[in-house]
Amino acid sequence: MSTVLYLIGEAFTNLRRNILVVTGAVLAVFVSLTLAFGALVFNELVRVNTLQWQEGEHIIIFLKDEGGPAAHRALLEEIQGFEEVRRAWYLDKAGAYREFQEMFSNQPALVETMTAAELPASIRVELDDISSYQEVQFRLVGHQLLRRLSVFSEGIERLLSLTQVLNSIGIGLVAVLGAAAVVLIANTIRMAIYARREEIAIMKLVGAGNWFIRVPFILEGATVGLLGGGLAVAAVYVSHQLLARVPTDILLRFQVQSDFLLQRGVLILTFGVIAGFLGSSLGLRRFLRV
Repeated sequence: MSTVLYLIGEAFTNLRRNILVVTGAVLAVFVSLTLAFGALVFNELVRVNTLQWQEGEHIIIFLKDEGGPAAHRALLEEIQGFEEVRRAWYLDKAGAYREFQEMFSNQPALVETMTAAELPASIRVELDDISSYQEVQFRLVGHQLLRRLSVFSEGIERLLSLTQVLNSIGIGLVAVLGAAAVVLIANTIRMAIYARREEIAIMKLVGAGNWFIRVPFILEGATVGLLGGGLAVAAVYVSHQLLARVPTDILLRFQVQSDFLLQRGVLILTFGVIAGFLGSSLGLRRFLRV
């Protein structure tokens, strides 16, 4: 127990002696992990907003008048049974006319030229997964009640492509910045060790074991990682809370679930400690070869 306490004491003594170097290391880790944590939050924001953008009408099926409402209802029930469909609803001629009036409320002359009887009834479809729109489209093409099929395919493809690109960028940033944190800690610990290389050499000559020398530096690196990670978590959390209060339109959200922040915050703290452990271990290897 006395040896353990001594090694812990040595680690904190090293931190006090090299306060400027340690401060620089903590700030470097703070910047790296803040960017990494920010990339994780960015990825989650992309996911949340993608799900929100997916809500609503993806396919509009304009119907012929043949068969009347009864035939339309039968087709609606058939479509509601598709496994790709989250929900589908029927909009009759009166509803279509009300929608037309709202869409062209700034053009009263155009509204006056149109009547409800001239507008087609339609079925509106919302998909579970927007990438499945082609399967639903294929099933509906050629149906006897189909007047015209409106699929927001271009917008869907753009959204899918954008989501994939943004997710790839976010994952890449997390990987690169996480690796950068390990390298920064390793270099910082190497600088501290280099300043004490003669002391380490003397300890080796008098018979001190590698682990006896290594443990204080490993604890120092882990502490640096923990402090940097803690500051990163605090900075991202505060930034998220401020950003969530910014008024935005209905199509964009700047807020993620608290559970996500908590879980990823613990992950960043753990990663900071592990990065400090690995960085200090890598930084020591060269100087223990005496």
